[in-house]
Amino acid sequence: MRYFLTLSYKGTAYAGWQRQINAVGIQNVVEKALSTYLQAETPIMGSGRTDTGVHAMEQVAHFESQEALDADRLLHALNALLPRDIVALNLRKVHPMAHARFDAVRRAYVYKIGRVPSPFYPKMAYFFYQPLDVEAMQEAANYFLGKQDFESLSKRAAKVNHYLCEVFEAKWIDKGDILEFHVSANRFLHGMVRAMVGTLLEVGLHKIEPSAMKDVLAFKDRTKAGRAAPPQGLYLKEVLYPPAVYQAN
Repeated sequence: MRYFLTLSYKGTAYAGWQRQINAVGIQNVVEKALSTYLQAETPIMGSGRTDTGVHAMEQVAHFESQEALDADRLLHALNALLPRDIVALNLRKVHPMAHARFDAVRRAYVYKIGRVPSPFYPKMAYFFYQPLDVEAMQEAANYFLGKQDFESLSKRAAKVNHYLCEVFEAKWIDKGDILEFHVSANRFLHGMVRAMVGTLLEVGLHKIEPSAMKDVLAFKDRTKAGRAAPPQGLYLKEVLYPPAVYQAN
């Protein structure tokens, strides 16, 4: 039987989501806890990777179990086995062929920028003291909407077949002390959101005109975009699936 496990984690202490040999990935930790509970080696497959220092409000992973599982009992046991910076939120039985990565139809991220000094920002948001033109940043972010090539905002040497992504939302929300960038798409390239934010910050500093974002994307060259924003401000917010995934047999 196949299950989707929803997790939340603070990524500060980990070398990203992916299973590591010479470092600790979140996948390593969850697999160890799950295997301990099920008393069998239990690999998991996540909806996607998050880099070192990146957090997740909701990350989804699938795994197999030979027996039916009680969700409440498993979640209680896992949270007792997991460190406090990783939490198991939900467990759902899914279709036997459901895939946490390939069946996802929409992923959403939020990037948090702190605008006043705070002891909480160093690991959970990016403190940016310079004044920003948020209106110009939103104007530039609108160029991300729709289906287009995002090679200019992908990490170099990314192993992908193509750079096409369909962006559904790219919105700045000003909460006073915190400035948030919300973005959702059918897929994201490696480093794409941090490159988006870094480039938009240059717009906010009036180093790049908002209309130049169209040219940045057209160049299909990472060197034409801004540098990547640091990882601590980035959160995987949500992963969505079609209803058929949950129609387990």
